[in-house]
Amino acid sequence: MPETLVVGAGVTGLSTAWYLRRAGHAVTVVDPSPGDGASHAAAGMIAPVSEVVHQHDAIRPLMLASAAAYPRFIADLERTVGYPAGYRPTATLGVGSTPGDMATFRDLAEVQRASGMTVEPLGVRQARRREPSLAPGISGAVLVADDHQVNPRMLMEALTAAVCAPAGPDGPRGRVVTRRVLGVEREGATVTGVRLDDGGELRAETTVLCPGLTLSGIDGLPEARCVRLRPVHGDILRARVRPGHPRLLEHTVRGLVDGRPVYLVPRDDGEIVIGATEREDGFDGVSLDGVHQLLRDARILVPGVADLELTEILARARPGTPDDLPYLGGVPGVDGVVVSTGYSRHGVLLAPLCARLATLLVTGPPPGCHATDRTPDTTLLATTSLERTS
Repeated sequence: MPETLVVGAGVTGLSTAWYLRRAGHAVTVVDPSPGDGASHAAAGMIAPVSEVVHQHDAIRPLMLASAAAYPRFIADLERTVGYPAGYRPTATLGVGSTPGDMATFRDLAEVQRASGMTVEPLGVRQARRREPSLAPGISGAVLVADDHQVNPRMLMEALTAAVCAPAGPDGPRGRVVTRRVLGVEREGATVTGVRLDDGGELRAETTVLCPGLTLSGIDGLPEARCVRLRPVHGDILRARVRPGHPRLLEHTVRGLVDGRPVYLVPRDDGEIVIGATEREDGFDGVSLDGVHQLLRDARILVPGVADLELTEILARARPGTPDDLPYLGGVPGVDGVVVSTGYSRHGVLLAPLCARLATLLVTGPPPGCHATDRTPDTTLLATTSLERTS
């Protein structure tokens, strides 16, 4: 059976490993701290509509295709592991604090509808009937019925279990190795495995590199210099409804407060994830100003936030790219390796699609198809090609 390595145990790496296992590969995932990177901090919004921004047309087909794949992805995963993976199909409310904020939502709605997306304007009373915890002073809202969410920590736990489950219908049993990859091993123009920080080596027919920002620290692959990543940090908070209190929110709330974005993502257990800061200051720690901004703006939209128990404050760096598109494809001039990184804030959303596409790159086209055939998948892969900037 084919041996495949997946470097990186974030949501993209684990999803890829599970898809490869289901394709009949013996999979080894390598990561010094599985599940502790950007995916650990992510809020988990599956929001192809709300994530639309002006002049970023190229990524929309990726987001829409992956969001459409999510229900089947989750159903298959939950059937494999036998417990929930944290998916919630509840809708999203875009909430504006000021008339100017609502004007921004209206402008975006024109772009969203032009792309075939559904956005419903709501007055203040309509919005507060759906979410009574919204402040009475908001200027309005929009309902995005097709934007949902998943708990990335529950998702990664389920994916790890699916990768490492005993051999069966999903293919041979996989494993997770908690070591750092220092470099790739090569025989000429072919990658044959990786070298680990304990001096060991792992061999495989194909290596899929999903390490996020640490890709540049993996030696032996100078041909991948076309992959240009930068750290985009985000501060994120987790809070919880106090014992005995009712749930604060049902919908995901994506708000604007004087133009500043803030989101509140409610979980089934009463937890609420609060975030939306983005900074490129090179600082790995938590920004006090960012935390203050999040708490202030969240409270303006949902005053009941002040009564929550604050349980976690952290920051993580996401791998950004020059054109805000991920890198997913083969490395020019090198065999036996696939790169999958640069997902920025879209890693959770794009995981099902990009895992499937990475598996396609490893296994080759299905019977009856040729690598040169023009298909929806080849169109998507042209968008994410490592050579698109060359």
